[in-house]
Amino acid sequence: MLELKNLLKEYTTGNFTQRALDQVSITFRNNEFVSILGPSGSGKTTLLNIVGGLDQYTDGDLLINGVSTKNYKDSDWDSYRNHQIGFVFQSYNLIEHQSVISNVELALALSGISKSERTRRAKEVLNKVGLIDHINKRPNQLSGGQMQRVAIARALINDPEILLADEPTGALDTETSLQIMLLLEEIAKDKLVIMVTHNAQLANKYSTRVVSLQDGRVTSDTNPVLDEEGAHGVSGQSKTKMKLSTALGLSLNNLLTKKARTILTSFAGSIGIIGIALILSLSNGVQLYINNIEKDTLASYPISIMETSFDTSELVSIMTPPKAVEDPNPDTIYPSLIVEDYINLIGEKSAFNNLSAFKEYIEDNQQSFDSLTQGIQYSYPLNLNIFKETTDGGYVQVEPNILLDDISTDTGQGRFNIGTMMNSSVITELLDDQSELDNQYDVMAGHWPTASNEVVLLADANNQIQDYALYSLGIIDREQLYENYDRIQQNLPVEPTNHPNFKTEDLIGTTFKVVLNTDIYEQIGDAWVNKADDQEYMDHVISEARELTIVGVMKAKEDTISTATSSLLGYTSALTQDVINSVNEQEIVKEQLANPEINVLSGLPFPTEDEPFSMEDLTPEQAARLASMSPEELAEVMQVYQANATASYEGVLELLGVSDLDEPSMIQLYPANFEAKDELAEMINQYNTEQEAAGRSENVITYSDIIETMMKSVTQIINIITYILIAFVAVSLVVSSIMIGIITYISVLERTKEIGILRAIGASKRDISRVFNAETLIIGLFSGLLGIGVTLLLLIPINSIILSLTDVSNLASLPIEGGIILILISVVLTLVAGIIPSRMASKKDPVEALRSE
Repeated sequence: MLELKNLLKEYTTGNFTQRALDQVSITFRNNEFVSILGPSGSGKTTLLNIVGGLDQYTDGDLLINGVSTKNYKDSDWDSYRNHQIGFVFQSYNLIEHQSVISNVELALALSGISKSERTRRAKEVLNKVGLIDHINKRPNQLSGGQMQRVAIARALINDPEILLADEPTGALDTETSLQIMLLLEEIAKDKLVIMVTHNAQLANKYSTRVVSLQDGRVTSDTNPVLDEEGAHGVSGQSKTKMKLSTALGLSLNNLLTKKARTILTSFAGSIGIIGIALILSLSNGVQLYINNIEKDTLASYPISIMETSFDTSELVSIMTPPKAVEDPNPDTIYPSLIVEDYINLIGEKSAFNNLSAFKEYIEDNQQSFDSLTQGIQYSYPLNLNIFKETTDGGYVQVEPNILLDDISTDTGQGRFNIGTMMNSSVITELLDDQSELDNQYDVMAGHWPTASNEVVLLADANNQIQDYALYSLGIIDREQLYENYDRIQQNLPVEPTNHPNFKTEDLIGTTFKVVLNTDIYEQIGDAWVNKADDQEYMDHVISEARELTIVGVMKAKEDTISTATSSLLGYTSALTQDVINSVNEQEIVKEQLANPEINVLSGLPFPTEDEPFSMEDLTPEQAARLASMSPEELAEVMQVYQANATASYEGVLELLGVSDLDEPSMIQLYPANFEAKDELAEMINQYNTEQEAAGRSENVITYSDIIETMMKSVTQIINIITYILIAFVAVSLVVSSIMIGIITYISVLERTKEIGILRAIGASKRDISRVFNAETLIIGLFSGLLGIGVTLLLLIPINSIILSLTDVSNLASLPIEGGIILILISVVLTLVAGIIPSRMASKKDPVEALRSE
């Protein structure tokens, strides 16, 4: 039961107060057809709006099923309108951008009814009003009577207890008006129908009760409630809440009715996104290019741990331009301390690394290191002495490479420089990781080494080997090179040399000889004499030396920027181990190790700083042997003594090529990838922490990561430029956000009537905010997607231009996560921009909103 008690409604404008309802008291039955009659301005519509919960009374009370509404909150009124009230308006008040069935379903959507149930009930009620064949039409495709039927169907969809009709036939012709009245009469059989009308004839004919108003007062009531009917308790109604999908649907349909404006707005909002996306694409592309270079050069620039090392980042900081002198004197020159800082770096910040202890740590954690590296290479202080037989039966020295020294001599035949490193080496130890070698090289002929006496020849990606390397390896006869150098020295013209091409099968099988450092010494008396200058002796030693054979020819892959091996002749670590073991088994080495006080090269004791060697230090046997020598033999012994007078025990062992496999001079860790490199660095740091904690600070490791040091500064510069550009472009995002806020406000003005309709069917203020927030969300999402789409299209010509200028393909590339973040930024900015307009929309008075056009 609905009851109005002494209802008072006043409107105040400035100092003027208009009383629309004056002490109105009416009680309505649960099911009757009540017509409210009265002239314009009598308060009919105001009464209807108060009963419908759209407007609030000034004084008095409105009782719903015996319960006062004085303490109703906004949410209570929203629930009341949605569940207990159905509105039918004179101007239909249908949402133009929604279909017939969507208009009818709307009230159910606010009740949280599922989509399938909403559709079923909407079709059922539309069938009752005779519009089942028009459910997919838009309101502008219907006649006036049909639109009013849709309005009635919408009012009935929630099965309300009260149906309020404001001039339902006012805009209809006579025949259609009669149809609507018959429909309302049928509804009134089990519901309370309150109709406001000017038409007394229709009211008297179809209504069961007519209440007349005049100047806000009840002047007559044809069928008042005489006996109080028992009031019923309020039925618990659930709160109304519009789902996000409903809000999105309303806003999307509205935007689709204004396609041109929506597209232009979205494009304007996407300009900032496009700018930032392009900058991000270029920055990301350059960074990826740097990463690829770094990745490809991981093999060329491993993590290197040497016996003596220092932090390369310190060296980079030294080489950077110094800070300017503050207020320099114009006639004074100030020294810039670079060399001094460098010397201090070498002297003070260089560190000795105990590689033996670290090698033991690696072996104890071999599985972890193997999973993070392509290979681990141990280097030792030994030189491989490699020779190649010439066509005339002689030998040329390949390693150590003395090609440039030979050129600078008159004859081109320098002595054998055993154990020196004057020129660029053309041999190198291969990685033990076969998969990494396969990633970097293609097999042109033969196979990779499988034994210590097998080597491979390495060419570049164009199947080329520099003539310098071919000369050094003895594959090309050096005589032509010597002749050309002599002609240059004599200022004579040099004829171009046409070197033949080589078939890979002809190169396979080429042999070299490996001479140990110990092989060039011959024992004479108590001393071991260096016979490197003795051609006949050396020819014999070389001919008897172990042989290396080329078993494969490899070429670098075309997409490999840098390889682990820059030299041309590759051998395995097995050769290194064999040479070290062979040297350690030589008689001269055993003798030196057994007599650490005696220099086996001279047969004399090692000199000390306090007591230099004298003839008195000779044993009687040594003195007797010297006395029995001829002058020539004595001169040779003295020459050996002079050469080794200042030698030390350690120096002699190094000269002989003695090494301990457990004491490398350098350890190189080749990371499997970037992540592995970081984990390797962490393992080294963990090792250092453990050593310091155990009180063994002398075992702490300092290592060099050259490629990271170089690339870090480049990356820093790129990041700075990127941040600056993004900061400038971000201004356009702010401007576009302001513009979207203005456009959202315009949309609020355009959709004012829709706001009133939604509030009339039970939408809360929060629901209204949600509708307009959904609209800005859609615009933001579309702007972001449009911006990313345009960016991807622009990257095509941009990459073409970059390719033509730099020969780097597909440099600019937008990262997926970056694109997603930019879309989210676009959505967030538009949502923020729409907050104020959406709040304004939610605060609009529903009565005023319904009156707007």
